[in-house]
Amino acid sequence: MTIPSSVYSMPGTCFFDLTPVAGGEPYRIFLSIPAERPPAEGWPLLVLTDGNATFPFAVASLVTQAPYPTGTNVGWGVIAAIGYPCDAPYDPLRRSWDLGPPPVKSYPPFVEGGPPVVIGGTGKLLDFIEHELIPRIAEMVILDPMRRSLFGHSFGGLFTLYGLFERPSLFANWIAASPTIYWENSEILKNEANRQVIPGKASFLHLSAGEHEGDELAPFQYRNEDAATRLEKRKIERTVLLAREMAERLNGTADGLRTEFELYAGETHMSVLAAAVNRAVSIAFAVQDLADR
Repeated sequence: MTIPSSVYSMPGTCFFDLTPVAGGEPYRIFLSIPAERPPAEGWPLLVLTDGNATFPFAVASLVTQAPYPTGTNVGWGVIAAIGYPCDAPYDPLRRSWDLGPPPVKSYPPFVEGGPPVVIGGTGKLLDFIEHELIPRIAEMVILDPMRRSLFGHSFGGLFTLYGLFERPSLFANWIAASPTIYWENSEILKNEANRQVIPGKASFLHLSAGEHEGDELAPFQYRNEDAATRLEKRKIERTVLLAREMAERLNGTADGLRTEFELYAGETHMSVLAAAVNRAVSIAFAVQDLADR
C-alpha cells in the first residue's frame, strides 16, 4: 500500500519564527486570524503555550463553534500559540526554561548524557509576549486590548499562574489547566502571597484538572506495572486539591478577581489537554460574558 505524500495543512492558519530582540533561539508562532471583518474594537486574542501541541486543538475547537454563536456562545477571534521550530509536540528542554518559574535552578538531564534541565525563564517569556509577540500580531490585525486570554497546561498552567501574580494587567482571562502548583514545594504560593493587586482590574482565573489527577488513578492505570509509583506521586502532586484550594482562596479578592475550578470527568493529566483547550476557546471568545461562569 502506497501512503499519499500530500501534506495536510489547516486552512486559515500560518506560522512564522520570531527571535527575541534580546537574542536566543526563535519561537515558532502558530497563528489563526479570522477571515471575517474584525469588530470595531478589534478581535479578542487567545495566547497558548506549548503551541505545537495546543494549536491544532484550539483551531479545531474555534472553527467548529464560531459559525454557530447562538448555539455555542463562541465567536471568532485570533489564536496565537507559542511553540518551537520542531516537529514534536513538545520541546522538553526549552519549555522547562520558558515555563518553569524562578529562581533559576538546574536539574539532572532528561536522558543520560544529555544537557541539564534548567528552569527560571518565565519572566523572559512574559517580556517576549508583552513587548514582542502581541505588538507583532497587532501589526497584522486589529486586537481588542480588553479581551486577551492566556492558556497553559501542566508547566504551562504554572506559567499562567506566575503571569497572573506578576503582571495581572497583561491578560483579562487566565486559564491554567492541571497546573503543577506543587513544584519546588509549591513555591508559586509565594508569588500568590505577594501578587500585584490592581484595584478595579476584574480578571478571571479558570483552574482545572482531570478527574484522574486526584487520589485515584484511571481504571486502566491500575493494570500498569507502575501503578504503585503513580499513586505515591499523586500524594506529592495533589493537582486537583491544590488547584481547587487556590480557586476558592482567590475568588472575590480585593482586586475583583473571579475564579472557577473545573474537574474534567474521566481525564488524566495528558488526556485532559483537548478538553482544557476547548474550554479556553469558550472563555476567550465568549459572545456573552457569563459573570457567574
